[in-house]
Amino acid sequence: MEAKAIQRYVRITPSKCNQVLALIRGLSVEQADVTLQFTPKNGARIVKKVLKSAVSNALHEGKVRAEDLYVKEAVVGAGPTLKRWLPRAQGRATPLLKRTSHVSVTVATRES
Repeated sequence: MEAKAIQRYVRITPSKCNQVLALIRGLSVEQADVTLQFTPKNGARIVKKVLKSAVSNALHEGKVRAEDLYVKEAVVGAGPTLKRWLPRAQGRATPLLKRTSHVSVTVATRES
């Protein structure tokens, strides 16, 4: 049994979010939740919300307990980039790329 949750257009770069996702891949949901709670990165807050949603989807869809679930897949993809300009000295400007991400977490039950 699998369940998935996606959060799109999150204002964090995919590389920063992928560092947090790498910490929870393959862990049980309980261990992943504790890991995210004590991870001092901004992406941990976002990933924790997506994980909670995926677990909620799994509990709603089928007769499964939260203790039996694990993080099967956790991926992040690049969303659209907001292009802005930063004024600099002598009339110049440098580009600012404000990147967005699409975060996806899939939880499943372990096959015994």
